[in-house]
Amino acid sequence: MWILEAILLALSLCADCFAVTTCSSLTLRRVTWREVFPIALIFSTIHIILMLSGWLFGDLFAGYLHRIADIIGFLLLLYVGGSMVLEAIKGKERQQNLNGFKNILLGAVATSIDAFAVGISLSLCGTPLRTMVADLITLFIVTFLVVTVGVFGGVKIGSRFGRPAEIVGGAVLIAIGIGVLTGLI
Repeated sequence: MWILEAILLALSLCADCFAVTTCSSLTLRRVTWREVFPIALIFSTIHIILMLSGWLFGDLFAGYLHRIADIIGFLLLLYVGGSMVLEAIKGKERQQNLNGFKNILLGAVATSIDAFAVGISLSLCGTPLRTMVADLITLFIVTFLVVTVGVFGGVKIGSRFGRPAEIVGGAVLIAIGIGVLTGLI
């Protein structure tokens, strides 16, 4: 039963990873496993690092995180989504790099803030180390798979629909950021 709970937790934490990687990869015309692997690895690693950090420092950060997490997530997603929309409108062609390494890191951190909050919650609930390790392993695997599917799916959509898909993708990221800020997401 614990594995089902771990998978459901991981899937809920990865929903925004899927949206961000799908929308961000709309600008790519083709992508290989060699290019997707590091992206998925970065997202997965940052997800588990922040969840583990939240678990380790749960009591210390609990009060402060709730005040600023939504604002940080909103600003990061606004930056990534806004730059996508502006570059699509300007007609700039981008290299096949998911908007650059900096944007990969920003997207990974923006989508991992909730993992940090969940880590704090698990800490405050007294989750034992053994359960936490199982949750982290599951989160890593699920995040890796979700990001991979998101990137390949975004490339397929972007190659078919081009600039309109880029504009919509950027707008979706901004909308997710607004949802995070307002508490709707």
